[in-house]
Amino acid sequence: MRKKHNFSPIHKRHGKDNEFTNQLITIFHYLQTHIATASMVSEATGIPQKNICRFKRDLEIAGKLWEIEKKTCKQTGFKAWYLTTNPDNAPRFTQQLSLFTTITKLTEVQDND
Repeated sequence: MRKKHNFSPIHKRHGKDNEFTNQLITIFHYLQTHIATASMVSEATGIPQKNICRFKRDLEIAGKLWEIEKKTCKQTGFKAWYLTTNPDNAPRFTQQLSLFTTITKLTEVQDND
């Protein structure tokens, strides 16, 4: 009797999606209580820095992660963005940015007329 082989890509990646979901949750929770660079998060959690950068982008797009300030990383010694997922630590919009948004919206309305 011949053995059946399963060549499905889902079979080959079994458990990989769960691993990435767990990494995302770990990063999110770590940045709730810490303000850190991707390298510092990698050191603290054991998650590869490249994965952290991918999740950083996804969380930024979802509006759940903010860059606080760019300064020297305590881990690498190079300039890097310090990150947070805690809304209390998120940077506030400045009056100037609000004014720019208002002007942009007014310009769009005038263009449509």
